[in-house]
Amino acid sequence: MNTIENVCVFCGANPGARPAYAETARELGQAIAGRGMGLVYGGGKVGLMGVVADAALAGGATVQGVIPEHLMQRELGHGSVSKLHVVASMHERKALMAKLSDGFIVLPGGFGTMEEAFEVLTWSQLGLHRKGVVFLDVNGFWSRLMETMDGMAEEGFVRPEHRLLAMLAETPDQALDMLAAFRPPEVTRWIERVAQA
Repeated sequence: MNTIENVCVFCGANPGARPAYAETARELGQAIAGRGMGLVYGGGKVGLMGVVADAALAGGATVQGVIPEHLMQRELGHGSVSKLHVVASMHERKALMAKLSDGFIVLPGGFGTMEEAFEVLTWSQLGLHRKGVVFLDVNGFWSRLMETMDGMAEEGFVRPEHRLLAMLAETPDQALDMLAAFRPPEVTRWIERVAQA
């Protein structure tokens, strides 16, 4: 089992169209705190980001936010987190979030959430880290994305072993259990070289 001290959560800066999204974000924050873990997230006080942070804080967890300066200038930073790291760019934000964390959970969100998730998946594929990435499915939110990734593997763009890097969980507790149990595939070559005739 992996030792998970800090969990990075990627999620939307909007609450989404269904109450279940915020409910699950709240449950995830509570579950992280309940296991004595810390939360690392995007540093915002709005949307699902604010919900998961507030829930983790209420449960006694250490919460670290990482937010770019341009978003702080819009007064979107959470003022009550344990530590708010203000960085210069979105690139620095993602790098620091990854450095501070022992695994990643992806709640529903938009383009930014997907971009963050796929970047850490790519880093895992390249062997740049050995941390799990779990998509927390809420009302089937991620099911079509999982089908798309299955298609990538079927069409030869993603190795089957690497397709398994994107895990899917139904509940916050299951997601945390999957992070603790994660073992990366022992695959060193991620591009098949085509022999030329």
